[in-house]
Amino acid sequence: MSSSRPNAPETPDDDGLTYGLTLEVRDACLCLHVQRAARALARRFDEALRPLGLTNGQYSLLMSLNRPTPATMRQVSTVLAMDRTTLTAALKPLERRGLVSVAVDADDRRSRRLALTPEGRSVLAEAVPVWRRTHAEIERQLAGGDPDRLRADLLSLS
Repeated sequence: MSSSRPNAPETPDDDGLTYGLTLEVRDACLCLHVQRAARALARRFDEALRPLGLTNGQYSLLMSLNRPTPATMRQVSTVLAMDRTTLTAALKPLERRGLVSVAVDADDRRSRRLALTPEGRSVLAEAVPVWRRTHAEIERQLAGGDPDRLRADLLSLS
């Protein structure tokens, strides 16, 4: 039997799993395509923000704290679609760098309030032009040319 793909049976095994199925999932799976795009975007922003000592995730976390009053853990975890444990871990390096403060909530001692420090505001202010420039480059590369439609479609899924 001759095949251009080694070890790729042309007929399903007893479980129905064929290489053709693998190709179907590779080509059609929205989750896979969104994950691949997210990783590629994350790498681009990580590279752009590296001179400031930030990752794209840290930038997003700092930006989520850019508000008039300190945020609760719940507010930030909702904005970032992150569970509390992951948020706590992500805050630690920013807190160690003095970019974020974590304080007991005066109204509920079990809760914590998160805020940018003056140093955090300074680093975030430096990062914004880098984010804008990188974001504009990526938007120009979109094949469909309609970033607002892409954002709306992605938002409808979240």
